[in-house]
Amino acid sequence: MISGKRPASMFRLDGTVAVVTGAGGRLGPVWTEALADAGARVVALDLPGASRTRLAPLVERYGGDRIAVGDVDVTARASLERALSWCLANAGRPDVLVNNAGIDQPPSAEAPAYTIEQVPPEAWHRVLEVNLIGAFQAAQVFAGPMLEAGSGVIVNIGSLYASVAPDQRLYDHIPQTPPFLKPPAYGASKAALVNLTKYLAALWAPRGVRVNALSPGGVLGNQDAEFRRKFTSRVPLGRMADVEDLGGPLVFLASEASRYVTGVELRVDGGYTAW
Repeated sequence: MISGKRPASMFRLDGTVAVVTGAGGRLGPVWTEALADAGARVVALDLPGASRTRLAPLVERYGGDRIAVGDVDVTARASLERALSWCLANAGRPDVLVNNAGIDQPPSAEAPAYTIEQVPPEAWHRVLEVNLIGAFQAAQVFAGPMLEAGSGVIVNIGSLYASVAPDQRLYDHIPQTPPFLKPPAYGASKAALVNLTKYLAALWAPRGVRVNALSPGGVLGNQDAEFRRKFTSRVPLGRMADVEDLGGPLVFLASEASRYVTGVELRVDGGYTAW
């Protein structure tokens, strides 16, 4: 290689410290495992009292010295500052922040039922507080040591719905009156997060900190068969994402492999937004 550095080695994160918020949730363990596999020491943070069940197998596999599990509430600045102090004391200076903490409403007959005209302001507040303001506060706090060192990476976890509106036909088979409505606050918060990504990328690039967004499409989980059928019919690759599809893109954005990439939204959606 002209640069003297082999491409495969540029994806390694050996010797780095990576922080993941919302680490105990649905996708948190996916990011945690991918970063640990790439060699990072991972600080996995979630709400005090939140379940760590999904993280336990990873801690057992890699050991507590590679995956340190701690508490944080991203909506509380003081909690984030305590988490940073804990990170510095137990793992070291953060090199990577994955802003994963978020609130979503999966399609379900048990979800709150509103028409769009009935959606109350309260349905927006918590979503924006966590998905947008919480991510901003986490970036504020954890970017501090990165900016001082002149290097670091922030990856904000976006969504397919940051770019497109939900197709309500995907949900019209769900037995609910009024029909299930994907909360408008979710997509709005993720679209705002993508814009915030660009803002921080431009602001902090001169100081050596890169900021990008990773936006997954529909990820296979416990969705009903009819939803899966309708969703995959809209995906050029013909399937929903497996969790194994997500780790590689994250490692790319977190590593030196993307060292000239900042301010972008990487959509991992099987081509959904290409149509």
